[in-house]
Amino acid sequence: MTGTNPFITLNNGVQMPALGLGVYQSAPEETTEAVLAALHGGYRLIDTAAAYFNERQVGEAIARSDVDRSDIFVTTKLWISDYGYDSALRAFDVSLRKLGIEQLDLWLLHQPLPSDFEKTIAAYKAAERLLADGRVRAIGVSNQTPEELDEVISRTDIVPAVNQIQVHPYYSQREWREANDRYGILTQSWSPLGGSYIYGDAETNPLEDSVVTTLADKYAKTPAQIVLRWHLEHGFSAIPKSVKAHRITENFDVFDFALKPDEVAAIDALDTGVRGGPDPDSLNLDNYGFPIDD
Repeated sequence: MTGTNPFITLNNGVQMPALGLGVYQSAPEETTEAVLAALHGGYRLIDTAAAYFNERQVGEAIARSDVDRSDIFVTTKLWISDYGYDSALRAFDVSLRKLGIEQLDLWLLHQPLPSDFEKTIAAYKAAERLLADGRVRAIGVSNQTPEELDEVISRTDIVPAVNQIQVHPYYSQREWREANDRYGILTQSWSPLGGSYIYGDAETNPLEDSVVTTLADKYAKTPAQIVLRWHLEHGFSAIPKSVKAHRITENFDVFDFALKPDEVAAIDALDTGVRGGPDPDSLNLDNYGFPIDD
């Protein structure tokens, strides 16, 4: 897995780059230049969401880039306020208009919405229709527990291609990843470098852990590069976020070395079992609802 950004074949045969740029919490005024820097630096996977409120800026960067649209894998996500069959279809149209593209590569349900799971199922059925119509190349979910995955799959026709979940060395979610594996669903890691462990109040974070820093010294790499390589060794897709051009470039410089199995295992052993951020099942329309933004 060294040399270039590997492609991962999803369970419907679509190929997706393993490493991409995430734009969660990237301010609109910074997003366009960040995506342009990523595309010019070799990235071909860009991950956004309706709830990030920067789809327009992602689309602007795609339009301004000299990279062919056919070479760029674009992901966006449906927010819980637009769950339900008809509302999901409308929201999809809004996202495509903002992105300025005719076909989406991957569409995810952003959260499970356990308080009204019928709307979750209806939204996924809308995604199935869009897939059948050729308007999206692959569909999936995000933050779905193993139990929620079981229910979605038992009540719909198409197994999700991706489950995007929080994964990093301090919170590796083995049970969730094993559920994904059972169904042939790709684990895609959000917060792959540690998220709130880095920017929150934690006394330490994965990028400061001695296991990671020792490997960084050994391979003459940054701690972030070691952690991203750990994701690749596991076969995950990862979408690190940055708006700094040098960090974007640095995060992509992980294809010229490989970690040994015992080194991967040493990083695996760092898992604390402690989530960064809210439990996805705590999100509902009362505290996290947003209207469709036309």
